[in-house]
Amino acid sequence: MPDAHVIHRYLSRYLSLSTLILVLGGCGSIHQTTQGVPAIEQALLQQETFTFTRLAPQRYTPVDWPEVLNAQVLLPNTPGVERRPAALIVHGGGWRNRGPADMEGIAEQLAQQGYVTVNIEHRFSPEYRFPEQLHDLQQAMAWLHSNADQWQVDVERIVGVGFSSGAHLISLLALSGSEGPLAAPHGGEHTRLAAVLAGGLPSDLLKFNDGRLVVDFIGGTRAEKPEAYALASPARQITDQAPPFFLFHGSWDQLVPVDHATDFYQALNAQGVESELYLQRGRGHFASFLFRRSAIDAGIAFLNRQVQPDSKSRQKLYPSG
Repeated sequence: MPDAHVIHRYLSRYLSLSTLILVLGGCGSIHQTTQGVPAIEQALLQQETFTFTRLAPQRYTPVDWPEVLNAQVLLPNTPGVERRPAALIVHGGGWRNRGPADMEGIAEQLAQQGYVTVNIEHRFSPEYRFPEQLHDLQQAMAWLHSNADQWQVDVERIVGVGFSSGAHLISLLALSGSEGPLAAPHGGEHTRLAAVLAGGLPSDLLKFNDGRLVVDFIGGTRAEKPEAYALASPARQITDQAPPFFLFHGSWDQLVPVDHATDFYQALNAQGVESELYLQRGRGHFASFLFRRSAIDAGIAFLNRQVQPDSKSRQKLYPSG
């Protein structure tokens, strides 16, 4: 994570940017932006907002799980609504640190839009390695399903949200958590997601040069564990059954280069998967999260079109090209 000097450098560099470029085409759309929300996105988000109730942190893992892991749950106050969508939210931190507090603002935005939000902890590397963090997410989905009646959740409308390593884990869950070699022993139908909002996504771990974070997460280098690297790479798990994806990424990202997003987006399009890519011009990895508001607003608008009854039937407000 950056220190205060690095944060200051990002702040001074990026606060001056103000150009907006919109490029559309293919099966999805690419937005390139530096500041602000397009008026069309503001119009899409101008719908009823809700207050919410914050529950005390709750354990979501079974009693025999290697660690006690908690979730912060926000319940929107949606009178007259029988069932509402939910969001599983996963923080970043290189698979080794940080926590749900980083995602609290995003969780609140989603709750105001009517989503039950489940903002989770997960186990850290290097003590725990792939795929154990994915197992945590699978358990979180099982727990969410078990509380669906109490929280009035429509289990067909659960979305996933994450940034950086959290985006990696939520994308891996969406693409391979329910079937295939990563489904056993904790996955299955209950892990299916209706859509994904992922920022700063490290989509292909084989692109990294054996950096410490990835080696600690996998438990070896690319040469030592090529199969694990491939299995842990969301970009290598895409099929035509993938859920819709909204991706946002800084064009100057040096920690997770932007081709992780552009290549992933192109692979989704090649499979006919609905997707959008929101490129934040002139922003690096941390700045893309610090100054994320326009990307998150656009991402929530995308999620709403997938799972909100009053949004799904709306015609998309941007022109298609």
